[in-house]
Amino acid sequence: MPLTIATWNINSVRLRLPIVEHLLDTYSPDILCLQETKCPDELFPHAAFEARGYDHIAINGQKGYHGVATIARRPIETVERRVLCGIPDSRHLSTRFAAGGLNILIHNFYVPAGGDEPDPDINPKFRHKLDFVAEMRAVRAESSTTSGSILVGDLNIAPLEHDVWSHKQLLNVVSHTPVETTSFEAMRRDGEWVDLMRKVVPADQKLYTWWSYRARDWALSNRGRRLDHVWSSANLSERLAGIEVLRQARDWDRPSDHVPVIARFDLD
Repeated sequence: MPLTIATWNINSVRLRLPIVEHLLDTYSPDILCLQETKCPDELFPHAAFEARGYDHIAINGQKGYHGVATIARRPIETVERRVLCGIPDSRHLSTRFAAGGLNILIHNFYVPAGGDEPDPDINPKFRHKLDFVAEMRAVRAESSTTSGSILVGDLNIAPLEHDVWSHKQLLNVVSHTPVETTSFEAMRRDGEWVDLMRKVVPADQKLYTWWSYRARDWALSNRGRRLDHVWSSANLSERLAGIEVLRQARDWDRPSDHVPVIARFDLD
């Protein structure tokens, strides 16, 4: 059986716990990385996960906003809750686990959305986003005969032309502006990360993981963006067995505006 890792911006883990449970019951990922949990650590719903055999839980949460969690069926070791831009807003969590003879470090990130105005001089949220991505350059992939790295999460940037429903119309919309996409791709390359989703789906094909709540019929309009990402070190990219974007989850009961992405690796 391949090792499976899922990433999902759940937009409140307690509010949407039933569909998280559905994901675990239906797809049984070995590791689930959640973003935007909106839950302080002391109120995280441990029991629901433990009842399904997910006994290993690492969290970095806060009340009402942001928050990340990594839940696993195998032992994981918490490595770091990194603070970026000097703001302790619960946007990062790294853990280690063993698989396929490797010691693997997995980063779980929730990058700031950046507000509505794509001008850092008048929008501090956008400045924060640009500074956050710049600091992520220090997060580099580990790759050796005994180690590897994975980076997942809601990175809130759709870097490529076909990561959005209209490249031309979204060039001045936060998440796809040239200043964001250029910095984002430079950060990925400098860190020696491989974009696993685009390894499976060619860059000239549309690929989305997010659809706005504002759309009356999200599927019909299909105005999506690829905001959620799965990256790995080069040695783990060679062991990628597949990527699945669970588009159907956008129609689950009380859904998140993001859908889960599941990566499979030939590691176990």
